[in-house]
Amino acid sequence: MIDYSFTYADLEYFLLILVRISCFVYVAPFFSMSNVPNRVKVGFSIFFSYLIYQAVDHNEVVYNTLLGFAMIVMKEALTGFLIGWGAQICASVTSFAGTIADMEIGLSMVSLMDPTTRQQATFTGVFYQYMFTLLMLISGLYQYLLRAMVDTFTLIPINGAVFKTEALMQSVLMFLADYIAIGFRIILPIFCAMIFLNCVLGVLAKVSPQLNMFAVGMQLKVLVGLCILFLSMRMLPALSDNLFTQMKRMIVSFVEGMV
Repeated sequence: MIDYSFTYADLEYFLLILVRISCFVYVAPFFSMSNVPNRVKVGFSIFFSYLIYQAVDHNEVVYNTLLGFAMIVMKEALTGFLIGWGAQICASVTSFAGTIADMEIGLSMVSLMDPTTRQQATFTGVFYQYMFTLLMLISGLYQYLLRAMVDTFTLIPINGAVFKTEALMQSVLMFLADYIAIGFRIILPIFCAMIFLNCVLGVLAKVSPQLNMFAVGMQLKVLVGLCILFLSMRMLPALSDNLFTQMKRMIVSFVEGMV
């Protein structure tokens, strides 16, 4: 017969693992998409937590009062949240790049309902977000996120997280220093084409003042911008590698800040 018996200590340890995994799934890119049913997220969190529970060594969770156990739960929730958020802030670069691209093209007034966040988003921002999500699936980055989450239970055991505020703040500042650079690197072809087009329209406005360059320029910007967006599709795999490398570096730096 199969023995399903377990102790209260085993149940507490499993629930603490479930808290960390659930907070990670709640904020991590791809896993936290709002168009994924909540039942799927809950089921995946429980199943993944059970696999980790069977794989990792069980350490005794020591606490004296109910408040002490609540503090351990909060510590595990914050650990999972920080690991997932370290990857999520890197994925938000695509929305920033899309917003800047739409401002240059002239589509900033066009907004779509993003099904992943259920918020209004720009046309190019949604396009870049879906393309980078597709490349994330093709490159297997979601597997890296799961493996990284499993490794955290070895580096940061249950109730073993030590939050180093200075190290975590330094990691965030290090990313913010590259945030704008990474975003402009994604839309660099569109940005350069719009600068060149504005120069051409400025020269034509001086040569032929009778032409309404404002009306002509808006149509040309949309046409040229969409063409450059289509032609620059070949650059997205290389740009995604840069973004995914930054995402891995952020996860590692966040984990080092809690070891």
